[in-house]
Amino acid sequence: MSYYNEEFETLPRQALEALQLKRLQTTVARVYASVPFYRQSFDRAGITPDSVKSLTDLQRLPFTLKQDMRDSYPYGLFAAPMEEIVRIHASSGTTGKPTVVGYTRKDIDTWSELMARSFAAAGVHRGDIIHNSYGYGLFTGGLGAHYGAEKLGASVIPMSGGNTKKQIMIMKDFGSTVLTCTPSYSLFMAEAAREEGIDFQGLKLRVGIFGAEPWSEAMRGEIEEKLNLCAIDIYGLSEIMGPGVAIECREAKKGLHIWEDHFIPEIIDPDTGEILPEGERGELVITTITKEGIPLIRYRTRDITSLTYEPCVCGRSHARLTRMTGRSDDMLIVRGVNVFPSQIESILMGIEGVEPHYVLIVDRKENLDSLEVQVEVDERLFSDEVKVLQSLSHRIEKEIKDILGVSCRVRLVEPQTITRSEGKAKRVIDNRINS
Repeated sequence: MSYYNEEFETLPRQALEALQLKRLQTTVARVYASVPFYRQSFDRAGITPDSVKSLTDLQRLPFTLKQDMRDSYPYGLFAAPMEEIVRIHASSGTTGKPTVVGYTRKDIDTWSELMARSFAAAGVHRGDIIHNSYGYGLFTGGLGAHYGAEKLGASVIPMSGGNTKKQIMIMKDFGSTVLTCTPSYSLFMAEAAREEGIDFQGLKLRVGIFGAEPWSEAMRGEIEEKLNLCAIDIYGLSEIMGPGVAIECREAKKGLHIWEDHFIPEIIDPDTGEILPEGERGELVITTITKEGIPLIRYRTRDITSLTYEPCVCGRSHARLTRMTGRSDDMLIVRGVNVFPSQIESILMGIEGVEPHYVLIVDRKENLDSLEVQVEVDERLFSDEVKVLQSLSHRIEKEIKDILGVSCRVRLVEPQTITRSEGKAKRVIDNRINS
């Protein structure tokens, strides 16, 4: 087994929960004393730091929402003075003001360690050459992976996103063994390499660590085949830390270990806020218990997953999150049916001749919702007879209807038609928002 910090990664459950409680109590006292938002929020709920006597008392604390972070823009939720903040990151803010996060020196050290742990869990080690294609800048992905790679002792190539032809040349010439980027961008790379006459089979890549967007098990198979590597799912979000909050271990590739000595996860019903039992799918809520710059209490991530405490073959004692199916705010409701893009992706990826590039277009005509699925097919199939394409369209429509219970129109398009992304892929165009 490959551990970075074996003592903490394999901490027995009883010791782990004792550590969580101690750190939770310290964090609650800290935010109550230094963050007016939390003091007011706790006071309204009739809570004081002394109220937290066990881990179950966490459920008594109010949630923190992304809107609370926006309302506190830019530094209102910081629990450390600015002279102690050494790094500031922010989300893209595509739907309003960005959410701003600050890191103390200790926060950066913690983040680096957790990313080093994550790399080790994925089978990465000293001597590896990590080709880091996550974006550098306000987005947390690039620098998070970068610092973790250096902490592990691996070599890191700080490529960032874009300039795909150069990325492929560098991977080939520099002998990169590990690739980090979004899953959709990895497939774009495979496509670009094929156009350049470069076969990934000839590269030295052996591990790919992909995150920042939901992806399906079927897409994992596609990536592993086209890039000739072991594809590992990683999870993180800027508000909590950045990448490295949770990751799959290479041994099992069955759920993402969340580093519970730094984060306490809960799964709630997104509509009622009630805690759901182990194994039941709902919205992930995370409480940070070591963050100094901007600790968050019961932050509603909007990510949909479930939690298991079953022992893992890798020996790590930390709970595992199942693969994210999407976000509660990304869920489409089409004629009363709940649909996640990743569910449609899973169906598409199981059909021969269909490429892993698609977009869902939702519209409203005469007060009725309509869903169109545009998906690329391979060159050979697209040049086939019209009746073959029609037959394939009907088959996909039927499978989506049978499995998800929603009617749709499938439009097959030729290769390279759907816009590629060097970051998070845009999977949904919802025209109802402006209608």
